[in-house]
Amino acid sequence: MKISKIHLTIATLVTILILTSCNEDRFFDQENPNSITSETFWKTEQQFNSGLTTVYGALQFQSISGGELQFEMALGDIAGSESWYRPTAFRNLTYTDATYYVTDKWNELYIGIFRANQIIEFIEKADESNFTGDSKAQIEAQAKFLRAFFYFQVANTYGGAIIHKGIPKTEEELNKPMSTIADVNSSIIIPDLLFAQNNLPRTWGADDTGRVTWGAATSLLGKVYLYAKDWPNAVTQFKNVVESDLYQLTPNVMDNYTDENEFNSESIFEVAYSAELSPGVPGGNVDDTPSNSGAEASTMATALGQLSFGAYNTLLPTYYLHELFTNDEVDLTNPINDGNTWSKRMNSSIVPINGEGLYYGLEIGEKGGWAFGQSAYIKKFTNWYSLKAEDSRNRSGINFRHIRLADVYLMYAEAVINNSSDFATAITYIDLVRSRAGVKTLQQYMDENGGMFPQLHISKQVHGTQPLVTASPSNVMTHIQRVERPLELCYEGHRWKDLVRWGIVKDVFTELRADEVWRTENKTALAIDDNGIAPLFIKERIRPDFFLAVDNYDSTTHDYFPVPAQELQTNDNFNN
Repeated sequence: MKISKIHLTIATLVTILILTSCNEDRFFDQENPNSITSETFWKTEQQFNSGLTTVYGALQFQSISGGELQFEMALGDIAGSESWYRPTAFRNLTYTDATYYVTDKWNELYIGIFRANQIIEFIEKADESNFTGDSKAQIEAQAKFLRAFFYFQVANTYGGAIIHKGIPKTEEELNKPMSTIADVNSSIIIPDLLFAQNNLPRTWGADDTGRVTWGAATSLLGKVYLYAKDWPNAVTQFKNVVESDLYQLTPNVMDNYTDENEFNSESIFEVAYSAELSPGVPGGNVDDTPSNSGAEASTMATALGQLSFGAYNTLLPTYYLHELFTNDEVDLTNPINDGNTWSKRMNSSIVPINGEGLYYGLEIGEKGGWAFGQSAYIKKFTNWYSLKAEDSRNRSGINFRHIRLADVYLMYAEAVINNSSDFATAITYIDLVRSRAGVKTLQQYMDENGGMFPQLHISKQVHGTQPLVTASPSNVMTHIQRVERPLELCYEGHRWKDLVRWGIVKDVFTELRADEVWRTENKTALAIDDNGIAPLFIKERIRPDFFLAVDNYDSTTHDYFPVPAQELQTNDNFNN
């Protein structure tokens, strides 16, 4: 059973959203005294809190926090797909400005922005006497945080955004030109987050679990500065979170992507889903309308779970990610592992044929799979630990965590290196994450190897060895980029944006395509026609995840999605 959280049902608010966005002549001269209008609704604290649920509700859109994220996850180096699955257009970089996810995410983010703008615009005019305590500022701060989050997603997905600070009332206000990421940051995201930071509480009571906090605003602000390469400000914001003592890593890393310990000590910004509310409604039906009940559920588990257990496995771990997990050497002195061969984060993130424990209640391999090039399947954000199969209506109650403490630790480590070359401090925070995973820390490797550690991202299967490198700002940064963030945060929505902001997409694709070619040319040695050999046990064929992506990739074209065709066609003031 889930703990208390904001209930996201919003059917009664849809009429208000429509009324406050239209400016048409009334059909009758006399008003209906029982009708809800913007003049009668946006008055009380309760009404603004009801409106605020619609803004939180927009987070549930599948392109923002749910199963449709699979398309964006397919872009980087951690997820492959097959040619008959829809994510192939993203894996191969053949999507266009009219492709469904490209248009859906834009539309859903702007719905969230519109809803946040309503709160912000009307609360500025609201009578202070209608609110108790600090509630007026806190409601505005929540709306501004959410607006900043939506704009961060637009700007860093599409390479900029069309800025609307209020509700457009004319065609001119609606059709505005595209602004750069820097302009969006300075004009709306950073001011919104500073306001949120100054007006949100550090914690909420049990009845308000799920509302955004000071920690969420501070963490996202640090992330904005990190992406902008403003290292001093990024360090300051992340340090404030790290030293706040508000958050701790969960002892069990798996608690961050199941429904059994949600809103835990590590959670900083988390989107609520439920498999129990609105029973029977398909998971894809997210938003409530007067004639349709929203599911309140996520479709991610069905997208990522294995085909043999009622899901679609439209994404598959790349050989690169799978081998990264096998390279994550278990620290036998760390009691976290409790005798496991593989790390806790491998056993809770992916499932290879030689994995450990039960999988959907059965021994691994008891049902079909792990052939035709599939070396592993995704566990993270699926219900493998509690169900016999995924729900036939694509419903999952697993919350989606947009920001958690391990992510902040790794972003802090990155900011510190870039700000002051202090790789020793960076290693401290990297090793907190590694120690929780139950694997050897960088410091342990260095103690054993005269201050050196292995380049764990290099395929031992392909290259035979992993060279040792001396700890330095550059080498520790490479470890963050190529090892720690993909291992800790795979399938959590960060990877493509990370690769793009670091400017290493082409290098990574080239390297991983070369590994594919080597494996294809050495099929006999790898026993591909039999049962495969360790560590991946690839059978039947080598899946060509990077065959087209490496040649198709062009930074100017693919680092950010194109602005949807519908916007180009309807917005006369749009500029590229």
